[in-house]
Amino acid sequence: MKKYSFTINGNQYNVAVNNVEDNVAEVEVNGLNYSVEFDRTIETTKTPKLVRTTVVPSTDITPSEKKTSSPSGPKGAGFVKSPLPGTILEVHVMVGDLVKSGDKLITLEAMKMENIINSDKGGKVASVKVKKGDPVMEGDILIEIA
Repeated sequence: MKKYSFTINGNQYNVAVNNVEDNVAEVEVNGLNYSVEFDRTIETTKTPKLVRTTVVPSTDITPSEKKTSSPSGPKGAGFVKSPLPGTILEVHVMVGDLVKSGDKLITLEAMKMENIINSDKGGKVASVKVKKGDPVMEGDILIEIA
């Protein structure tokens, strides 16, 4: 319902448009109901319905894979990926180092800020795919942990 206020020849009118179908509008003027017919059909605009598809992060190589394993299950190799594009400022580990979850692995500069990339699992560093000064894109593999 839309409400309007008009002043015509010094008289105040409060108008509420209750319903509009085809070329007939039901309006209320100062508390009295009227049915108003237009000489042409009013075209109502329809707001399009927003339909969103399922979003998969660009860092997922195979989104159908399970992301976690049971706590008592065996742990396989894991990859540490770049969360955003940037430049490698420093690599804090070398191949063969033992790391645990939360250890600092790499310092990445992105958007003029330093971002610390930490390990999300424990294990032995199997390979380091980047070196200081390398540019990386979002989703690039930085380190492999076995």
